[in-house]
Amino acid sequence: MGKGGGCVLSKKRMPPSVSDDPPNEDTDIPVPLLDTAIPEAGDLNSPSKLRIFIVFYSMYGHVEILARRIKAGVDSIDGVEGVLFRIPETMPPEVLEQMKVPQKADDVPVMSEAAELVEADGLLFGFPTRYGSMAAQMKAFFDSTGQLWREQKLAGVPAGFFVSTGTQGGGQETTAWTAITQLAHHGMLYVPIGYTFGAGMFKMDSIRGGSPYGAGVFSGDGTREPSETELALAEHQGKYMAAIVKRFGRPRTLEPQFPCTV
Repeated sequence: MGKGGGCVLSKKRMPPSVSDDPPNEDTDIPVPLLDTAIPEAGDLNSPSKLRIFIVFYSMYGHVEILARRIKAGVDSIDGVEGVLFRIPETMPPEVLEQMKVPQKADDVPVMSEAAELVEADGLLFGFPTRYGSMAAQMKAFFDSTGQLWREQKLAGVPAGFFVSTGTQGGGQETTAWTAITQLAHHGMLYVPIGYTFGAGMFKMDSIRGGSPYGAGVFSGDGTREPSETELALAEHQGKYMAAIVKRFGRPRTLEPQFPCTV
């Protein structure tokens, strides 16, 4: 079966239950907070923390700044931790030097094997835009996940996006929504932030990246730094995803009845 075919889910296993509790109306930002009922399937009494992998490609550092702030948001939720990963660079060093690409900090490991993704309870992918869609480096990384797709190892994993664009019309929304196809073929659960950031999503008094699809930053000519609003939105996305993963992320019980074949 080709990659457009998909897999059949096992009928022997039931998906985790979903809470019927009403949303918390006591807060201006409708985020599923820690006092929201969490399904028993989450097994939150386990001493190990749920882990959200924040996997990103950042050429000039803008996406990395968002990634670090997202991690701060994830880490602020009890029982969940964010883990940063870079993806491999595909451009030759001499070309990067000519483009004046800065050296990367060595405190973030490179995810050289896509198989590491299966260790995550949730995933957030960050990347800059290239003509309204993800950069080629991130696309190459997704293209390396064929074995995971074949076995549907990522089915049921919550995932989301955050992006960087050069201009206001440069793809803050399209860069994220054109990436949704990657999640769909893997059976991952796309988690947008919607308008859960509250009033900050509606302010028009300053330039702000980000959208209902996820956090974002405008890089301009490369010298613009993320604004406090953009950073706050990134931190909010980390908190929001952590709350979603904490509520629904473990255990993953949806498994393919048989491996996909090509």
